[in-house]
Amino acid sequence: MTGPIVRRGAALGLGAVWWWAAVRLAVARDAGVLEGAVAAGGWGLSLLPVHCVAKSRAVGAVAAGRWGAAWRGERGRGGGDGQSGAGGSGGG
Repeated sequence: MTGPIVRRGAALGLGAVWWWAAVRLAVARDAGVLEGAVAAGGWGLSLLPVHCVAKSRAVGAVAAGRWGAAWRGERGRGGGDGQSGAGGSGGG
């Protein structure tokens, strides 16, 4: 029960600090490095994915080594993209 409360409280508190910094940067003449760092840091955190799971548990995850095998021209098990390969007889 305390886990969700703590997470929401932390998110609310950090969000309030970010908004304070963003508004202060836009309005105050004496805003400085602290406000800029807080605003840039909060924006940077918004770029991170929020729904991360282990690759083994992810639905639709690509198997390890698949892209390397495709780069080397190897056919994987069940290779389901329906293309015949790079050296086909394309009309040009």
